[in-house]
Amino acid sequence: MSGSLNIQAAMVDPALLDLPWDLPLQDWPDENIATLPKGISRHLVRFVNLSGYVIAVKETSDDLARREYEMLRTLQRLEIPCVEPVAVIAGRTDENGAPLDSVLVTRHLKFSLPYRALFSQSLRPDTATRLVDALALLLVRLHIIGFFWGDVSLSNTLFRRDAGSFAAHLVDAETGKLYTGGLSNGQRENDLEVARVNIAGELMDLEAGGRVADEFDALEISERIVAQYRTLWKELTGWETFPNQERWRINERVDRLNELGFDIEELVIKTDESGTQVRIQPKVVDAGHHQRRLIRLTGIDAQENQARRLLNDLDSYSAAFGKPHLDEEAMAHEWVSTVFEPVVRAIPKDLKGKLEPAEIFHQLLEHRWFMSQNQSRDVPLAEAVSAYIDDILRHRRDEAMMINPATGMFTAPIDLRPGDLEAAVDPADGDDWRSKV
Repeated sequence: MSGSLNIQAAMVDPALLDLPWDLPLQDWPDENIATLPKGISRHLVRFVNLSGYVIAVKETSDDLARREYEMLRTLQRLEIPCVEPVAVIAGRTDENGAPLDSVLVTRHLKFSLPYRALFSQSLRPDTATRLVDALALLLVRLHIIGFFWGDVSLSNTLFRRDAGSFAAHLVDAETGKLYTGGLSNGQRENDLEVARVNIAGELMDLEAGGRVADEFDALEISERIVAQYRTLWKELTGWETFPNQERWRINERVDRLNELGFDIEELVIKTDESGTQVRIQPKVVDAGHHQRRLIRLTGIDAQENQARRLLNDLDSYSAAFGKPHLDEEAMAHEWVSTVFEPVVRAIPKDLKGKLEPAEIFHQLLEHRWFMSQNQSRDVPLAEAVSAYIDDILRHRRDEAMMINPATGMFTAPIDLRPGDLEAAVDPADGDDWRSKV
């Protein structure tokens, strides 16, 4: 290795030193490269195998690498969904002593995919809409903490399946800036307009390549992020006025926020001089209401919608088999040991990389409901597990680490296909599927 490397790392992994830092990233040997689907980037990015996991290596200037590294660490501390920063490596030189660009190293987010990898022959409007909705929620979360993104786009986002929806994770924080005093309306609107224009361009690019369904309208879908963002922002931060005798609406507002997945730190409540009108405004503390409850009760870490679905199953189990002497925590422990863990253990080892355990459990519940509907009987869980593994899971592509074909082109179908479980699932249906049986 030529030169003297300067490594700033958030995690210690000596294997970093074994990588060929004296070569330009584009010249790294195939033995180091993990061929994963990736989005469009202004910088060269390559996925690299390291100590049994995968990292993303991005060549950029030293200043930009260090700035983005620190920003990602800050966002992680604020519990914003984003990629995990690993290191900044500077001082690189080639074998002749010529300087090479610094690199930012991040850890590949398991079970995540760029938007272009979430379809095969054509992107359907409902899939694109769910991606945009996920990005709108991420943008709202960022703005609440005072983060100005500056380059909002589908390309700068990774998506993970989340119980029929998607969860968005920030990938590129190069243009971002955190304002401790919060963002002005102008800054928020700027981010929102950038998002609308970028999304329209990305989807129109797919249209030009014939990679969307015939009924696809890129402009209409790109406009959706504006409407979805404004609805979420108003619900999370807006004032609400109502007559004094309707104070039950305070609890109703809190319930709506919890249903969106947000907890609140405090409520600002004001009354007028006559005492006939009440105004309330919530102060949102963070997203992840259901995630936190699920972790507290079971120790299972899942996406927000997955957590909501698992909690519904837990609540249904408690209602059906609850014992007077057991509290909520004890019932949750029993549900994990008698329902959730047996399902996870039943997944064959060679299929465990298909989906996250929480997503598998969610899809299993849906599959069991469809089986029960089609057969007009309550299908036992064990029977549903076997059918789901053989009929659905075994035919999916691994999403823990999506490997491309040797050509480097992404061709295998990833998202919803005719006959897939999710294609038949309406996320607007009630969360407790067993109420329909």
